[in-house]
Amino acid sequence: MSESLKSKTAKSVLWSAIERFSVQGIQFFLSIIIARLVLPSDYGMIAMVMIFLSIAQTLIDSGFSTALIQKQDRNDEDYSTVFYFNLALGILLYIVLYWVAPFIASFYNLPVLTIVIRIIGLNLIFISLSIIYRAKLTIELDFRKQALISLISVLISGVLGIYFAYRGWGVWALVIQSLLNNFLNSFLLWMLTSHIMLNCFSMSSFRQLFGFGSKLLLAGLLNTIYMNLYTLVIGKRYDSTALGYYNRTSTIAQFPSNNLSNIINRALFPIFCQYQNDSQCLFSMYKKAIQLTTFCVFPLMAILLCYSDSLIFVLLGEKWIESSSILKILCLAYIANPVMILMVEIINVCGRSDLSLKGEYLKKLVSIILLLSTMPFGIKIMCFGLVVYSVFDFFIMFRLLKRVLPLVTMKEHLKLLFPVFCLCCCIILVSILINNIISLPIIQLFVGLIVSMILWILISSVCKFSEYIFIKETVVRYFCFLRK
Repeated sequence: MSESLKSKTAKSVLWSAIERFSVQGIQFFLSIIIARLVLPSDYGMIAMVMIFLSIAQTLIDSGFSTALIQKQDRNDEDYSTVFYFNLALGILLYIVLYWVAPFIASFYNLPVLTIVIRIIGLNLIFISLSIIYRAKLTIELDFRKQALISLISVLISGVLGIYFAYRGWGVWALVIQSLLNNFLNSFLLWMLTSHIMLNCFSMSSFRQLFGFGSKLLLAGLLNTIYMNLYTLVIGKRYDSTALGYYNRTSTIAQFPSNNLSNIINRALFPIFCQYQNDSQCLFSMYKKAIQLTTFCVFPLMAILLCYSDSLIFVLLGEKWIESSSILKILCLAYIANPVMILMVEIINVCGRSDLSLKGEYLKKLVSIILLLSTMPFGIKIMCFGLVVYSVFDFFIMFRLLKRVLPLVTMKEHLKLLFPVFCLCCCIILVSILINNIISLPIIQLFVGLIVSMILWILISSVCKFSEYIFIKETVVRYFCFLRK
């Protein structure tokens, strides 16, 4: 990898990390405060609605943002076409959601959901207005501006959400927080992104972008439906409180894996696209990305698994303690998510969105079989089904990845993952010892986190992990730049 590419990669990853850690970290902290002020059933009601919002958001994007990033000769005509398509579809889907709201409320036997859906559904219009602007900033690798916009939006919406939750508004505090966050994001992106000419809709541009994006749309729809299928089943088969437990723990379990992998993949995808025709360089960058992603995510997931009981008790309070066992299982289910996401990114970089779609077909067939098999045995067994699914996910995506990047081998993957696996084993063993010695949750969590982090850094430094050295050099370079 050339020095200029290393510098560009490091800078992109760094600002993507700052954007994600500052925004998601603050958002996570604020959501914890709100969770202590509202009931699990309030979160459950929002989760019931989110499956329909998530599907609608996937339809609005239709794979166009990724298509814009992947396309090398994009122009204002492409941006304008995508903008008007997104906006028209956003308005149409809100009208549909408004009309079907009573039927959704009847399905869950919760009449209050009708008005909740009709109000929170306005998010679809806000999101449709912002897609091309966020894509443009990503293409320009301007994660600094994205960080500022997201941070302002999260802080204002989060503080107001806490205020209304404290005042006893329950589910409406969550609705207000969500609406305000998306509105401010869209408004600030519109104001602070460089001007885009929005003066036409081109059918030729639409056909070209949709040719690539349509397969991503179908793959995204399958994945979105799958990710929310458990929410639908739990909400219908059990109640909003049980769904609240599942939804909150699922959010916590996915927080390290999704956010850290998004930091890396979002920064690297535009760079990968520049080398889509150089398989040797792409393979080298893929290996580096795998090492960096797993080094950051796997130990964090191991720590989360080991201290899930004390974490739930300290952060959310005793009323959420029943969800800690679910959190343990979901940590195992989501630990490998970053690897699968990276595989899909490489397949898309190579222009083979058809393979991404094929992978989703195969994986979702497996997922439905597992869901139907585990559903009669309760939420915990259903979550174990997600663990089994993640194993199938890896092998399916690996087979498809080899078709676009033949240099990839299973031996190479095992070689890349083995050092991090050993690191995680050391952290788990020490964590078990700490849990047996200390029983008070807050002290157990505090001591466990500090010891685990020290052990993580110590082993990485002594064993000279290349990804640890890369992160260290990047941080040092950044602080040297700030001092100048």
